[in-house]
Amino acid sequence: MSDSANSGGDGANAADGDGRPAQVSSPDYHSENHTAAQTCGWTANALRGEGKCYKNIFYGIESHRCIQMTPVVRCNERCVFCWRDHNGHAYEMDDVEWDDPEAVVDASIDLQKKLLSGFGGNDEVPREVFDQAMEPRHVAISLDGEPTLYPYLPELIEAFHDRDITTFLVSNGTRPEVLRECDPTQLYVSVDAPERHTFDQVVGAMEDDAWEKLLETMAVLAEKDETRTVLRTTLVDGENMHHPDWYAGFYQQADPDFIELKAYMHVGHSQGRLDRSAMPDHEDVVDFAESVAEHMPAFSEVKGVPASRVALLSKTADTWVPKLKKDSEFWERDPVTGT
Repeated sequence: MSDSANSGGDGANAADGDGRPAQVSSPDYHSENHTAAQTCGWTANALRGEGKCYKNIFYGIESHRCIQMTPVVRCNERCVFCWRDHNGHAYEMDDVEWDDPEAVVDASIDLQKKLLSGFGGNDEVPREVFDQAMEPRHVAISLDGEPTLYPYLPELIEAFHDRDITTFLVSNGTRPEVLRECDPTQLYVSVDAPERHTFDQVVGAMEDDAWEKLLETMAVLAEKDETRTVLRTTLVDGENMHHPDWYAGFYQQADPDFIELKAYMHVGHSQGRLDRSAMPDHEDVVDFAESVAEHMPAFSEVKGVPASRVALLSKTADTWVPKLKKDSEFWERDPVTGT
């Protein structure tokens, strides 16, 4: 869910001198054990009053109050469009001493406060906005790696909810048995190909059954009644931006609430794998989304945010998470702004 990026090349299975994934030692990340957090560029923009993330426009998330974190930097896919460094994604877990969910929540909040502490002395940031940022109300479990590799993910989500923090989980769908037990505020699953051949070319899964697991995950999502579900596709021109009818057929297996189609961004380590021409314009993203929608008549709404080159397909015009609407009990309980 991040629009931020690092820069550099690409590689295989490198780690830092302590044996930790390379990202955990990056100066752009703050970490405690296997939990890592990074400030999204939109968080800084929102603090300075310079705009909010498209997730505010689509879903009501307050950008300056959102933690971007992961409980595990390891990943079992090597997506060609990923801005992260594949060097840090070796996913063997035998050497990891896992913190319990409460410790991960504590670490996430503490890391967020450290990351944003410098804004307290910034004249461009109103004090009341900074005070709000010090009391996060949302968490995007999406920074890096594959969150379902953390063995206590369902319990972690509940631990965030116990702190009155909404959860937005992004997964690659390779652990359907874990996602079946997860009930975040909103569950995103990446669908970056409409069929097996493109999946193998674009996703670079490290496990032979990843495609079959993704299909199983679609069935898991279709069974979700209380959890809002989103299918998310990163569009790479010349790679996976084809056959909108096939995407529509694949999407329908999951009966999602929303579908996000977002342009690949030519940033970070992806620059060593793809040409800049692989990054579609916003107009191209919207056109492709509308082509998909032609085959999914229930999705009558198409929304776009040009700054993020993203389009949303929805069945309704009102796409905000109900509890995030400004007159909700959730905001009445807010430790900073509530009454």
